[in-house]
Amino acid sequence: MANVAFIGLGVMGYPMAGHLAKAGHNVTVYNRTGAKAEQWVEDYANTEGVELFAAPTPAGAAADADIVFACVGADKDVAEICVGEEGAFGAMKTGAVFVDHTTASAECARAMAAAAKEAGVGFVDAPVSGGEAGAVNGVLTVMCGGDTASFETAEPVMQAYAKSVKLLGEAGSGQLAKMVNQICIAGVVQGLSEALHFAMEAGLDAKAVVDVISKGAAQSWQMENRASTMIDGEFDFGFAVDWMRKDLGIVLGEANGMGVSLPLTALVDQFYCDVQKMGGNRQDTSSLIRRFRG
Repeated sequence: MANVAFIGLGVMGYPMAGHLAKAGHNVTVYNRTGAKAEQWVEDYANTEGVELFAAPTPAGAAADADIVFACVGADKDVAEICVGEEGAFGAMKTGAVFVDHTTASAECARAMAAAAKEAGVGFVDAPVSGGEAGAVNGVLTVMCGGDTASFETAEPVMQAYAKSVKLLGEAGSGQLAKMVNQICIAGVVQGLSEALHFAMEAGLDAKAVVDVISKGAAQSWQMENRASTMIDGEFDFGFAVDWMRKDLGIVLGEANGMGVSLPLTALVDQFYCDVQKMGGNRQDTSSLIRRFRG
């Protein structure tokens, strides 16, 4: 088993780090709010056969790790924990691997990969899909970019919290794949919102309709997992509108640089802006239906 570090104990990182401990790895954690790192150590203290520590800095967490995992907020946060004054790269062992699960820009991933190479460490950009529930249940999908050797070192360890881990190309490819994922989700949630609104306005039993059509070509993960709660006006299920807008901003910025038109994605991004104005910042992405239902 490996000595690993996990930087960033948010709604995703906290359970992901927990799965690493349960899989038998020694884990050192760092979180900007140190009390949360201490709480994590306390919560998993009874995990048999492993050593758990909280470090005061990213460098402190990374110093003895074979693999350093991270899941933070945005590009600037990734840069801070990697190459900042107390960043991980300066403390990591030669040949160790840094795996970034943050949803960030492809440009950030490429820049951090270059900095890692200069520091003598590997780098894999590895954004995830599956939301808080996927992290808690250890069934995330991980989209990776980087060199084969670094990926092959990290992939078996990532299996602790994933149902699918795939290398898709060089550094930045994982982030680009996550953008594809978010484009798909945006369109599906908008379509489902319109469909449910139409069903209810038509006087149909919307849940009965969903039960029927979910067995056919209209089926989707969003329909299976969110249609019923959308109908009931319940939106407390993890991936927040604020985060989705951050992700769609990354998508649209990348598309603009490529000269690629994404009209539906741009429109849905503005619809999510409407939900924010309605006070839905922390509600999950299925709250898009609120534009119709209030």
